[in-house]
Amino acid sequence: MVESYHHHLDVTFKEDANQTVDKNAAYNLNIISKIALNALKLLDVGIKMASIKGKRFLTGLNPEKYIEKLLNI
Repeated sequence: MVESYHHHLDVTFKEDANQTVDKNAAYNLNIISKIALNALKLLDVGIKMASIKGKRFLTGLNPEKYIEKLLNI
C-alpha cells in the first residue's frame, strides 16, 4: 500500500526528481503533493477509467471546469 502511494507520487508528481534544498520547503511540497494526490483520486472528471496523471492533465487544461468539484471534496 505504501509503495503504491509512493509510486503515484513519483510518477504523477515526479517527486524523486525534486531538488528542493530547503528542508522546510521540501516537507511542505511533500504535504501539498499528498493532498493533491488524494483530491485527484476522489475527483470525477467524467471519463470512467481516467488515470491520476490524466486527471492532473485535464484539471491543468481547464481548471475553471474542475475547481468547484475540487473545493467540494
